[in-house]
Amino acid sequence: MNVDLSGMVIPADCCRPLDDDLTSDDTKATAALFKALADPTRVRIVSMLARSSEPACVCELTPALDLSQPTVSHHLKKLVQAGLLEREQRGVWAYYSLDRGALERAASVLDLKKVAV
Repeated sequence: MNVDLSGMVIPADCCRPLDDDLTSDDTKATAALFKALADPTRVRIVSMLARSSEPACVCELTPALDLSQPTVSHHLKKLVQAGLLEREQRGVWAYYSLDRGALERAASVLDLKKVAV
């Protein structure tokens, strides 16, 4: 730190505050998204739904993941709770689709194009 002639402390260039455009709620929601994606099965589910033009039922995901239906349902529930998937009830079956807005918000945190080099 430097001190000017009046005795005021002037922060050194190395101590300047960093810009942060995320609110506390934004950071909590984004952390929940990344926490949900910290599981390889959930990453596969998101990847599969990202490539699907239609919502998918748990019965369609179960064989592809080679897991039991209750296990796949557990992973889907975690992804819905994190806000990554949307769930639509159709009779006795639930259909899942990717919430692309949530994925874009998570990706924007890692968008380094805005960073000055």
